[in-house]
Amino acid sequence: MNDATLLAQPSPPRYLMCRPQYFAVTYRINPWMDPKTWADSGAELHVTAVRQWAGLYSALLGNGAGIELIEPEPGLPDLVFTANAAVVLDRKVLLTRFRHAERQGEQPLLLAGFKALQARGLIDEIVEMPEGAVLEGAGDCIWDRKRGLFWLGNGFRSEPAARPVIEKQFGVPCVPLELADPNFYHLDTCFCALPSGDVIYYPAAFTSGALDCIHNHIAPVQRIALDRADASHFAANAVCLGGNIVMSSCSTMLRRRLEERGLKVVKAPLHAFLRSGGSACCLTLRLDHLSDAALMPALTSNAARTTAEASG
Repeated sequence: MNDATLLAQPSPPRYLMCRPQYFAVTYRINPWMDPKTWADSGAELHVTAVRQWAGLYSALLGNGAGIELIEPEPGLPDLVFTANAAVVLDRKVLLTRFRHAERQGEQPLLLAGFKALQARGLIDEIVEMPEGAVLEGAGDCIWDRKRGLFWLGNGFRSEPAARPVIEKQFGVPCVPLELADPNFYHLDTCFCALPSGDVIYYPAAFTSGALDCIHNHIAPVQRIALDRADASHFAANAVCLGGNIVMSSCSTMLRRRLEERGLKVVKAPLHAFLRSGGSACCLTLRLDHLSDAALMPALTSNAARTTAEASG
Protein backbone atom coordinates (compact mmCIF):
# COMPACT_ATOMS: atom_id res chain seq x y z
CA MET A 1 0.00 0.00 0.00
CA ASN A 2 1.50 3.38 -1.01
CA ASP A 3 1.60 6.62 0.96
CA ALA A 4 -1.20 8.16 -1.10
CA THR A 5 -3.50 5.29 -0.10
CA LEU A 6 -2.47 5.43 3.54
CA LEU A 7 -3.20 9.15 3.74
CA ALA A 8 -6.57 9.00 1.98
CA GLN A 9 -9.38 10.07 4.26
CA PRO A 10 -12.13 7.50 4.94
CA SER A 11 -14.91 9.80 3.72
CA PRO A 12 -15.07 10.85 0.05
CA PRO A 13 -13.32 14.16 -0.71
CA ARG A 14 -15.78 17.01 -1.23
CA TYR A 15 -15.33 19.99 -3.56
CA LEU A 16 -17.10 23.24 -4.37
CA MET A 17 -17.56 24.00 -8.07
CA CYS A 18 -19.51 26.47 -10.23
CA ARG A 19 -20.90 25.71 -13.68
CA PRO A 20 -19.33 27.85 -16.46
CA GLN A 21 -22.62 29.24 -17.72
CA TYR A 22 -21.23 32.78 -17.86
CA PHE A 23 -17.54 31.98 -18.23
CA ALA A 24 -15.75 34.24 -20.71
CA VAL A 25 -12.63 36.35 -21.00
CA THR A 26 -14.01 39.88 -20.85
CA TYR A 27 -11.17 41.66 -19.03
CA ARG A 28 -7.44 41.21 -18.43
CA ILE A 29 -6.04 40.73 -14.95
CA ASN A 30 -3.31 38.22 -15.80
CA PRO A 31 -1.09 37.61 -18.86
CA TRP A 32 -3.17 34.67 -20.08
CA MET A 33 -6.32 36.71 -20.60
CA ASP A 34 -6.98 38.16 -24.08
CA PRO A 35 -10.52 39.58 -24.34
CA LYS A 36 -10.16 40.38 -28.06
CA THR A 37 -9.27 36.82 -29.02
CA TRP A 38 -12.14 35.51 -26.95
CA ALA A 39 -14.56 37.99 -28.51
CA ASP A 40 -13.50 36.92 -32.01
CA SER A 41 -14.50 33.29 -31.36
CA GLY A 42 -16.25 33.43 -28.01
CA ALA A 43 -19.27 31.27 -28.85
CA GLU A 44 -17.10 28.35 -29.94
CA LEU A 45 -14.73 28.78 -26.99
CA HIS A 46 -17.64 28.89 -24.55
CA VAL A 47 -19.05 25.62 -25.92
CA THR A 48 -15.61 24.06 -25.45
CA ALA A 49 -15.37 25.40 -21.90
CA VAL A 50 -18.77 23.96 -20.98
CA ARG A 51 -17.82 20.57 -22.40
CA GLN A 52 -14.42 20.51 -20.68
CA TRP A 53 -15.85 21.60 -17.32
CA ALA A 54 -18.36 18.76 -17.57
CA GLY A 55 -15.46 16.40 -18.24
CA LEU A 56 -13.69 17.52 -15.08
CA TYR A 57 -16.93 17.23 -13.09
CA SER A 58 -17.43 13.67 -14.35
CA ALA A 59 -13.80 12.74 -13.69
CA LEU A 60 -14.06 13.89 -10.08
CA LEU A 61 -17.37 12.09 -9.51
CA GLY A 62 -16.02 8.98 -11.21
CA ASN A 63 -13.06 8.90 -8.87
CA GLY A 64 -15.11 9.11 -5.69
CA ALA A 65 -15.48 12.84 -5.05
CA GLY A 66 -18.57 14.59 -3.74
CA ILE A 67 -19.36 17.95 -5.35
CA GLU A 68 -21.31 20.96 -4.09
CA LEU A 69 -22.32 23.67 -6.55
CA ILE A 70 -22.57 27.43 -6.25
CA GLU A 71 -24.87 29.13 -8.76
CA PRO A 72 -23.22 31.10 -11.59
CA GLU A 73 -24.05 34.79 -11.97
CA PRO A 74 -24.13 37.03 -15.05
CA GLY A 75 -21.26 39.50 -15.18
CA LEU A 76 -18.99 37.36 -13.01
CA PRO A 77 -17.15 35.17 -15.54
CA ASP A 78 -14.43 34.06 -13.11
CA LEU A 79 -16.83 32.79 -10.44
CA VAL A 80 -16.18 29.40 -12.04
CA PHE A 81 -12.72 29.41 -10.41
CA THR A 82 -13.93 28.37 -6.97
CA ALA A 83 -10.43 27.69 -5.64
CA ASN A 84 -10.23 31.45 -5.15
CA ALA A 85 -13.38 31.55 -3.02
CA ALA A 86 -11.84 30.78 0.36
CA VAL A 87 -9.39 28.80 2.44
CA VAL A 88 -11.08 25.87 4.18
CA LEU A 89 -9.67 23.72 6.98
CA ASP A 90 -11.32 21.82 9.84
CA ARG A 91 -14.79 22.92 8.65
CA LYS A 92 -13.82 26.60 9.00
CA VAL A 93 -14.00 28.96 6.01
CA LEU A 94 -11.75 32.01 5.67
CA LEU A 95 -13.34 34.02 2.87
CA THR A 96 -11.28 35.51 0.10
CA ARG A 97 -10.66 39.22 -0.40
CA PHE A 98 -9.85 39.85 -4.05
CA ARG A 99 -7.25 42.32 -5.26
CA HIS A 100 -8.90 43.32 -8.54
CA ALA A 101 -12.23 45.14 -8.76
CA GLU A 102 -13.28 42.81 -11.59
CA ARG A 103 -13.57 39.94 -9.12
CA GLN A 104 -14.69 41.73 -5.98
CA GLY A 105 -18.33 41.35 -7.01
CA GLU A 106 -17.97 37.63 -6.34
CA GLN A 107 -17.45 38.12 -2.60
CA PRO A 108 -21.12 38.62 -1.52
CA LEU A 109 -22.22 35.61 -3.58
CA LEU A 110 -19.49 33.46 -2.09
CA LEU A 111 -20.49 34.48 1.42
CA ALA A 112 -24.09 33.53 0.67
CA GLY A 113 -22.98 30.24 -0.82
CA PHE A 114 -20.95 29.30 2.24
CA LYS A 115 -23.81 30.28 4.53
CA ALA A 116 -26.00 27.83 2.60
CA LEU A 117 -23.39 25.10 3.12
CA GLN A 118 -23.25 26.01 6.82
CA ALA A 119 -27.03 25.69 7.09
CA ARG A 120 -26.73 22.18 5.68
CA GLY A 121 -24.09 21.25 8.26
CA LEU A 122 -21.20 20.94 5.80
CA ILE A 123 -19.12 23.66 7.45
CA ASP A 124 -19.13 25.12 10.95
CA GLU A 125 -17.71 28.64 10.79
CA ILE A 126 -17.22 31.46 8.29
CA VAL A 127 -14.64 34.20 8.87
CA GLU A 128 -14.03 37.25 6.68
CA MET A 129 -10.59 38.67 5.94
CA PRO A 130 -9.88 42.02 7.62
CA GLU A 131 -9.99 45.15 5.47
CA GLY A 132 -6.79 45.75 3.59
CA ALA A 133 -5.50 42.16 3.78
CA VAL A 134 -5.71 40.57 0.34
CA LEU A 135 -5.97 36.78 0.14
CA GLU A 136 -7.28 35.02 -2.95
CA GLY A 137 -8.35 31.80 -1.31
CA ALA A 138 -6.84 28.39 -1.95
CA GLY A 139 -5.42 29.68 -5.21
CA ASP A 140 -2.64 31.19 -3.12
CA CYS A 141 -3.02 29.27 0.15
CA ILE A 142 -2.34 25.55 -0.33
CA TRP A 143 -2.82 23.02 2.45
CA ASP A 144 0.03 20.51 2.84
CA ARG A 145 -1.50 17.60 4.74
CA LYS A 146 1.78 15.73 5.13
CA ARG A 147 3.58 18.66 6.78
CA GLY A 148 0.58 20.15 8.57
CA LEU A 149 1.04 23.65 7.17
CA PHE A 150 -0.16 26.12 4.57
CA TRP A 151 2.01 27.41 1.73
CA LEU A 152 1.14 31.04 0.94
CA GLY A 153 1.86 32.47 -2.49
CA ASN A 154 2.35 36.23 -2.66
CA GLY A 155 3.72 38.87 -4.97
CA PHE A 156 0.97 39.28 -7.56
CA ARG A 157 -2.40 38.73 -5.85
CA SER A 158 -2.31 37.73 -2.17
CA GLU A 159 -0.21 39.64 0.35
CA PRO A 160 2.21 38.57 3.10
CA ALA A 161 -0.10 40.39 5.56
CA ALA A 162 -2.51 37.46 5.15
CA ARG A 163 -0.06 35.12 6.89
CA PRO A 164 -0.80 36.04 10.54
CA VAL A 165 -4.53 35.98 9.79
CA ILE A 166 -4.28 32.45 8.42
CA GLU A 167 -2.16 31.23 11.33
CA LYS A 168 -4.50 32.79 13.89
CA GLN A 169 -7.67 31.40 12.33
CA PHE A 170 -6.44 27.86 11.73
CA GLY A 171 -3.74 27.39 14.37
CA VAL A 172 -1.20 25.94 11.92
CA PRO A 173 2.01 27.33 10.40
CA CYS A 174 1.87 29.27 7.15
CA VAL A 175 4.99 29.45 4.98
CA PRO A 176 5.18 32.39 2.52
CA LEU A 177 6.52 31.84 -1.00
CA GLU A 178 7.11 34.90 -3.17
CA LEU A 179 6.21 34.46 -6.83
CA ALA A 180 8.46 35.92 -9.53
CA ASP A 181 6.76 35.27 -12.90
CA PRO A 182 3.44 37.02 -13.66
CA ASN A 183 2.39 34.06 -15.82
CA PHE A 184 2.22 32.11 -12.56
CA TYR A 185 0.31 34.70 -10.60
CA HIS A 186 -1.31 32.30 -8.10
CA LEU A 187 0.57 29.62 -6.19
CA ASP A 188 -1.68 26.84 -7.48
CA THR A 189 -0.51 27.54 -11.04
CA CYS A 190 3.02 26.40 -10.18
CA PHE A 191 2.87 24.35 -6.96
CA CYS A 192 0.93 21.26 -5.87
CA ALA A 193 1.33 19.46 -2.53
CA LEU A 194 0.61 15.74 -2.99
CA PRO A 195 -0.84 13.53 -0.22
CA SER A 196 2.37 11.47 -0.20
CA GLY A 197 4.45 14.49 0.82
CA ASP A 198 5.87 14.96 -2.67
CA VAL A 199 5.48 18.38 -4.24
CA ILE A 200 5.08 19.35 -7.91
CA TYR A 201 6.53 22.80 -8.58
CA TYR A 202 7.99 25.00 -11.29
CA PRO A 203 11.25 26.47 -9.94
CA ALA A 204 11.36 29.46 -12.32
CA ALA A 205 8.04 30.73 -10.93
CA PHE A 206 9.66 31.57 -7.57
CA THR A 207 12.15 34.08 -6.23
CA SER A 208 15.48 32.71 -5.02
CA GLY A 209 14.35 33.19 -1.42
CA ALA A 210 11.16 31.23 -2.02
CA LEU A 211 13.13 28.43 -3.68
CA ASP A 212 15.45 28.27 -0.67
CA CYS A 213 12.37 27.95 1.54
CA ILE A 214 10.93 25.12 -0.60
CA HIS A 215 14.26 23.29 -0.54
CA ASN A 216 14.60 23.72 3.22
CA HIS A 217 11.18 22.17 3.86
CA ILE A 218 11.08 19.50 1.15
CA ALA A 219 13.68 16.79 0.67
CA PRO A 220 15.18 16.46 -2.84
CA VAL A 221 13.60 13.03 -3.33
CA GLN A 222 10.16 14.59 -2.78
CA ARG A 223 10.54 17.42 -5.29
CA ILE A 224 9.01 17.00 -8.73
CA ALA A 225 10.36 19.96 -10.70
CA LEU A 226 8.47 20.85 -13.88
CA ASP A 227 10.05 22.02 -17.09
CA ARG A 228 8.66 25.07 -18.88
CA ALA A 229 6.46 23.02 -21.21
CA ASP A 230 4.59 21.17 -18.44
CA ALA A 231 4.43 24.32 -16.31
CA SER A 232 2.95 26.36 -19.17
CA HIS A 233 0.19 23.78 -19.54
CA PHE A 234 -0.53 24.18 -15.81
CA ALA A 235 0.45 20.61 -14.92
CA ALA A 236 0.86 21.76 -11.32
CA ASN A 237 -2.76 22.95 -11.27
CA ALA A 238 -4.02 19.46 -10.46
CA VAL A 239 -6.55 17.87 -8.12
CA CYS A 240 -5.46 14.99 -5.86
CA LEU A 241 -7.98 12.38 -4.74
CA GLY A 242 -6.15 9.79 -2.68
CA GLY A 243 -4.17 7.76 -5.20
CA ASN A 244 -5.47 9.66 -8.25
CA ILE A 245 -4.33 12.97 -9.68
CA VAL A 246 -6.67 14.78 -12.09
CA MET A 247 -4.95 17.16 -14.48
CA SER A 248 -5.51 18.82 -17.84
CA SER A 249 -2.10 18.09 -19.33
CA CYS A 250 0.76 15.75 -18.48
CA SER A 251 3.89 14.89 -20.45
CA THR A 252 5.10 11.31 -20.72
CA MET A 253 8.04 12.03 -18.41
CA LEU A 254 5.87 13.68 -15.76
CA ARG A 255 3.36 10.83 -15.91
CA ARG A 256 6.18 8.34 -15.31
CA ARG A 257 7.44 10.29 -12.30
CA LEU A 258 3.95 10.46 -10.80
CA GLU A 259 3.28 6.77 -11.43
CA GLU A 260 6.58 5.92 -9.72
CA ARG A 261 5.07 7.52 -6.62
CA GLY A 262 1.96 5.35 -6.81
CA LEU A 263 -0.32 7.96 -8.39
CA LYS A 264 -2.72 7.28 -11.25
CA VAL A 265 -2.97 10.18 -13.70
CA VAL A 266 -6.53 11.02 -14.80
CA LYS A 267 -6.60 13.35 -17.81
CA ALA A 268 -9.36 15.96 -18.04
CA PRO A 269 -8.50 18.47 -20.81
CA LEU A 270 -9.24 22.06 -19.78
CA HIS A 271 -7.49 24.15 -22.42
CA ALA A 272 -10.39 26.61 -22.71
CA PHE A 273 -9.83 27.68 -19.12
CA LEU A 274 -6.12 28.19 -19.66
CA ARG A 275 -7.19 31.22 -21.72
CA SER A 276 -8.18 32.77 -18.40
CA GLY A 277 -5.18 31.42 -16.50
CA GLY A 278 -6.88 28.45 -14.86
CA SER A 279 -7.14 24.67 -14.89
CA ALA A 280 -8.33 21.74 -12.74
CA CYS A 281 -7.30 23.00 -9.30
CA CYS A 282 -8.58 26.52 -10.05
CA LEU A 283 -12.02 25.08 -10.84
CA THR A 284 -12.38 23.32 -7.48
CA LEU A 285 -12.23 24.12 -3.78
CA ARG A 286 -11.63 21.29 -1.33
CA LEU A 287 -14.13 21.58 1.54
CA ASP A 288 -13.01 18.76 3.84
CA HIS A 289 -9.32 19.28 4.53
CA LEU A 290 -8.49 18.34 8.13
CA SER A 291 -5.52 19.12 10.34
CA ASP A 292 -3.94 16.66 12.77
CA ALA A 293 -5.74 18.38 15.63
CA ALA A 294 -9.11 17.70 14.00
CA LEU A 295 -8.21 14.15 12.98
CA MET A 296 -6.86 13.12 16.39
CA PRO A 297 -10.21 12.58 18.18
CA ALA A 298 -11.42 10.35 15.36
CA LEU A 299 -8.15 8.40 15.28
CA THR A 300 -8.23 7.97 19.06
CA SER A 301 -11.84 6.80 18.92
CA ASN A 302 -11.07 4.31 16.14
CA ALA A 303 -8.07 2.96 18.05
CA ALA A 304 -10.13 2.53 21.20
CA ARG A 305 -12.88 0.75 19.28
CA THR A 306 -10.35 -1.58 17.63
CA THR A 307 -8.81 -2.40 21.00
CA ALA A 308 -12.22 -3.09 22.54
CA GLU A 309 -13.23 -5.35 19.66
CA ALA A 310 -9.96 -7.27 19.89
CA SER A 311 -10.28 -7.81 23.63
CA GLY A 312 -13.98 -8.64 23.41
